[in-house]
Parts: sequence; structure tokens; C-alpha cells
Amino acid sequence: MTGRFDAGALLRFATAACRAAGLDADKARDVAEVLLDGDLMGHDTHGLALLTPYLDSLAAGDMAADGEPEVLSATPVVQAWNGRKLPGPWLVRRAIEAADQAAAVFGLGAVSIAQSHHIAALAAYGPAVAARGRMLVLTCSDPATASVAPWGGTQRVITPNPLAAAWPTPDGPVILDVSMSITTNGMTARRRAEGTRFPGNWLLDGAGNPTDDPNAFWGEPAGTLLPLGGVEAGHKGFALGLLVEALTSGLSGIGRAAAPKGWGASVFVLVLDPAKFGGAERFRRAPASIRRGCRETGRWPGAPRRWPRALNCTRRSRRRWKSSPRATGWRCRSRAEGGATAPSATAAAPRGRVPPPDRRRYEARTGGVRVPGARANPPATG
Repeated sequence: MTGRFDAGALLRFATAACRAAGLDADKARDVAEVLLDGDLMGHDTHGLALLTPYLDSLAAGDMAADGEPEVLSATPVVQAWNGRKLPGPWLVRRAIEAADQAAAVFGLGAVSIAQSHHIAALAAYGPAVAARGRMLVLTCSDPATASVAPWGGTQRVITPNPLAAAWPTPDGPVILDVSMSITTNGMTARRRAEGTRFPGNWLLDGAGNPTDDPNAFWGEPAGTLLPLGGVEAGHKGFALGLLVEALTSGLSGIGRAAAPKGWGASVFVLVLDPAKFGGAERFRRAPASIRRGCRETGRWPGAPRRWPRALNCTRRSRRRWKSSPRATGWRCRSRAEGGATAPSATAAAPRGRVPPPDRRRYEARTGGVRVPGARANPPATG
């Protein structure tokens, strides 16, 4: 059994926690909003579950609280920044704003960011861009670490390297967020904590044997995540992963060859204005036939009918107003009429789920900001 919390109350709490940990108002708001949106869109490994690690990173000095990104180069269309380990959500939102301004004039704008801190769920950035009639392409890698082996290899070489995109249609935006590995580091850690296996052989153990056991990732020798496509077609996923490496660490100029340290990201942001290409209305109508085909096609037994918007925007709307996402073991709830309900006390998190953040740990990091409704001694997970 879990408690339920108002999404607005969680946003206020996360913002206050970030402020107390040293972030200014703009940075704290951006971090809190992006984390909460990750939860509401169903990406709960990259939602409020990251708040405690972010606060820990601020306390350790790995995430910078103050300052501005360094502009390494700039033209009217493209810019390259050194993010100086500033909060990733704040940096990415600023980069999107800069790229959007360029796209309004030239049809496209791009920003590469080296040495950003972690940027949370990439899908969370898409709806606002699509709402303005633009198209967003966003991708990242982490040159300080590796977890994915090349197809046919057994050693970690790159990261999962997610790519997200968003664009408008008459029925609402399409939002996608796909990693170039079958699964992610965060989901592997969750499966390990839950004591569950993957539904297929999504990893390799240290000897190169395909396995569904998440524990293999931490074995001796260490296992790896399989690239998208798995054993049969992983050459395709790894090729896409290399493209992401070029767009992120390559274009930013600070990649794996520089051997950076700490938790972070190399980021590539691209915003396009369809009005400057074939026309905004033609662009919005283009997906209609594809969407119709997706609705009308047959399915193999037991398969869901999937359309990218249904996986994110519809889920986000449904969870914000009616249902609830997992948010570090919490459940969020908002009322459609805009009213807020006071946070109710959480009960024990179900086994295998991350429990509500340890109140004592938060208060140590944030100077006394209280977790709304949290128990003084949250239960341990099994």
C-alpha cells in the first residue's frame, strides 16, 4: 500500500528542497518540474527518484549550484556550451529556448552542451516545444562511464544514449524517448532491487552469455547491457548509439577521449520550425495516415496497440488528473478543477519499490525541508 500525494504539493516540496540545497529559484523550479513530469509521464526511474541523488551531488560539489554555462562558440544558428556541471534540466531548458529562438528565424537551431549534469527524463522536455508548433530532437550520452557493449563484444564501451523527439499533430503531440540499449542502467538497478528478472535476455554476463538476470551487470567480471536489437540485431542499436555519441560528445568537443569524471552528460538539442520547411499545416497533417494505419492494423495475440503519444502525453494527462505515477514510492494526485489536496501520510512502499525518501537524509541535505507526509523512519524494501 502506498500513500497518495498532490502533484502540486510534490512540486512545491521538490522546489523547496532544491532551494534549500543551494539552487536559485529558476534552477530549483526547472529541476523540480522536469523530475515531476518524468514521473507523470511514466518514466519513474528518471523522476523524483532522482531528487535524493541530485541533492547528494549538490552536497558533494559534483553538481554546481551557481553560475552560467560558458559559450564556447556561437553562430546565429548553432551554439556550443560548456555546462560546467550545472543542473541538467536548467541547462537543457535554456538550450531549448536558445535553439527555439534561432529556429523562429532560420528554421532550425541547435545547441551542444559539454559537461552538463544529468538531465533526467528526455521525454519531459518535448510537450512544451510541440505546443509551440516546433519539433524537438534531444539526445545525450555520458562520456564518464559506459554500460553497453558493442554488438558481438563483451566490454562496456558506450552508455544507453537515449534519443527523444517531439512534434505537433492535430490530435496532440507525438512524444518518443528511446534508448539505444534494450534496457537502461536505472531499470537494471530497479530489477536488481526488486529481485526480478527481465522478460528476455537483455544483458550479457561477464563471459558474454545472454542473460535475463540483472545481477549479472554487477558480476565479476562485470556484465553489459545489450544494444537495441539484442543478440539477433544489436548491430543496428549499436550503430544508432554511435550516432548519438557523435552528436553529443563529438560535437560538444569534450567526449570519452577527454576522460571526464563524475555524473554528467553531453547533450545535443535541435529545434526545427516546420513553417520554414514545407509549411506548418502540412507538417501537422502528415502523421494522420500513419496514425490511422496504426489504429487499423491487426495485432499479434496479446500485443498492445502503441502510438508514441499514447505512451507519454496521454499517460501524463491521465496520471495528473485521475491516476498516479510512482514517485519514489509515492503516488501523485491532482484535481482537474485545479484545487490542491494536502499530502496524506504514506504507508509502507510495496516490496521491490523504492520507498519514500528518508526524511532524515533529506533534512540533512536541505537544512530542514520536510518531506510532505513522510514517516520519520521509512520502511526498508525487500
